[in-house]
Amino acid sequence: MSDPISSEALDQLFREARTHSHWLDKPVSDETLKQLYELMKMGPTSANCCPARIVFVKTKEAKERLRPALNEGNVDKTMAAPVTAIIAHDHKFFEYLPKLFPHAPAREWYVDNAELAATTAFRNGSMQGGYFILAARSLGLDCGPMSGFDNAMVDHEFFSEKSSAPAFQQEHCPDSHIKSNFLCNLGYGDPKLLYPRGPRFEFAEVCKIL
Repeated sequence: MSDPISSEALDQLFREARTHSHWLDKPVSDETLKQLYELMKMGPTSANCCPARIVFVKTKEAKERLRPALNEGNVDKTMAAPVTAIIAHDHKFFEYLPKLFPHAPAREWYVDNAELAATTAFRNGSMQGGYFILAARSLGLDCGPMSGFDNAMVDHEFFSEKSSAPAFQQEHCPDSHIKSNFLCNLGYGDPKLLYPRGPRFEFAEVCKIL
């Protein structure tokens, strides 16, 4: 892996990629979402802890479950997006470390330290959220990551016992140790409705080489 990727790939991932709020009427297939995850999961996490958990909200019924948790300014763009991903993290990720990091007793580092587990889950789940966006862009998708929602309401609706939670919830954490971090709308954005790109800092303003 000694050679840089092409300039075109850098444009797609970074330089020309934008945050979208307006979406073309073009669906995103389940197969594309599976490909997205297969790329995202390869990004590094501490002790391979992989705490990110994702719910892809696609159907009209699922979108309506999400609607009450959204801030007013996020409703229309979320309802219009082909997919909204709930990027969450599992505070009991350590239960899976015997499988994911078998060459050390890593579960014991966290099992009696809830504060360390929560910090580790949030940090690494956020990192995986970044990998998620880059993986989506690499597959030709546009992204609209956002906060602006009631996390507790989303957690109750999608990650508690009442939610018909996915298998990753039920095995180790029936009372919702999975916590939402941010939402990410996915689809094919309408470039005609983009705002001008906001400025960024120059290297010397925020970086230092020692």
